[in-house]
Amino acid sequence: MSEWQKSDWRKKPRVQMPDYTDAAALNAVEAQLSKYPPLVFAGEARRLKQHLGAAGRGEAFLLQGGDCAESFDQFSADAIRDTFKVMLQMAMVLTYGAKVPVVKVGRMAGQFAKPRSAPTETIDGVELPSYRGDIINELDFTAAARIPNPQKMLQAYTQAAATLNLLRAFSTGGFADMSRVHSWTLGFTDEQEVQKYSEIATRIQDTIDFMAAAGITADTTHEFSTVDFYTSHESLLLEYEEALTRLDSTSGKWLAGSGHMIWIGDRTRQPDGAHVEFCSGVLNPIGLKCGPTTTAEDLKVLMSRLNPDNEEGKLTLIARFGAGKAGEHLPRLIKAVKEEGANVTWVCDPMHGNTIKSSTGYKTRPFDSVLREVRDFFGVHKAEGTVPGGVHFEMTGQDVTECTGGVRAVTEEDLSDRYHTACDPRLNASQSLELAFLVAEELSALRAEQGARQAG
Repeated sequence: MSEWQKSDWRKKPRVQMPDYTDAAALNAVEAQLSKYPPLVFAGEARRLKQHLGAAGRGEAFLLQGGDCAESFDQFSADAIRDTFKVMLQMAMVLTYGAKVPVVKVGRMAGQFAKPRSAPTETIDGVELPSYRGDIINELDFTAAARIPNPQKMLQAYTQAAATLNLLRAFSTGGFADMSRVHSWTLGFTDEQEVQKYSEIATRIQDTIDFMAAAGITADTTHEFSTVDFYTSHESLLLEYEEALTRLDSTSGKWLAGSGHMIWIGDRTRQPDGAHVEFCSGVLNPIGLKCGPTTTAEDLKVLMSRLNPDNEEGKLTLIARFGAGKAGEHLPRLIKAVKEEGANVTWVCDPMHGNTIKSSTGYKTRPFDSVLREVRDFFGVHKAEGTVPGGVHFEMTGQDVTECTGGVRAVTEEDLSDRYHTACDPRLNASQSLELAFLVAEELSALRAEQGARQAG
């Protein structure tokens, strides 16, 4: 077998990718990007792989979350801060429930491209190419806006670099201080409709108070005030991915320099396709979305292609079936993994299988369906004796009204109030934190059961 090259994907069948009309302009952008510094570094990607390996063994838990698709016009420091803040709150609650470290990975600094169910869309009898994310074309429904523009890759890089710069500052500059994060959460649980979570919040406070009494504070302990925070996105636009791929001088392996973790979507996981080919050759941790149409045979081939050395933490399987369907599909995929003896980290994406059209015409996701799929996921792993390694949410720190339900009871009539997503509906800050409390309850029950088995 010849040595993998970062351009090998170009010889494979490609789907969900734009056809650029100006080859010279595309080549110029790729050449420019290939000179830019990578956005992430190989040591960071290797460290994340170790953390994900721990999650696969049940010694850590993955929290992956962020925008459905990042946009250029909604880009702001406040938006980054608010999503980071909610993820820190969620991670603290999950850490308490799981009693293991929570690995924090944002769908940020690269989530600019989106697969589409159809290559075109029609409005009032006019048919135009679909909007594929700000890195490719524009949302406005005009012929000019929908032409793929390679210059947008340069804007995406700039925005990703600025986002990473701010995230790194937040992670180490005191913003992530555990006491500060928990004070935000206490504010949430003080409100009347969510007081049912106050008991957990009080226990977390008692733990923090005990550690402070023992002399463990942000002033004395580095880990108390800083966090590791990683970025991830779907590896969809391969011209961008290739241009940012670099050879790691330490290991001699290729690094996808666009983000710490990249994943392959349910629509681009063809074993002989371009996206699998690209992801098979980089050292980064790889995610693989597994939907109802994923067959055991395909999964076996994909595991072999994407993780030939069977490394722990290299391959994360992100299950996305829809509420009530995990019991039908997940066991056969778990069986395939067991038959191969494959090391994987199982993660639940309860968002993508639960998108519906509301009576008011908006795409939405009912909070109850999201929660049900998470509980189904835990239930199947309990029955199979396997490890539920994490959760993957589309969410925002903004007070949007895109998903129905939750304790604040967003209704279908409310959706039009603050519906800002360019693609799929996201959980808002309140719904995200509520979901973290509910997942923490599942994790607490799991740990209690494991403890009882060990004691018996």
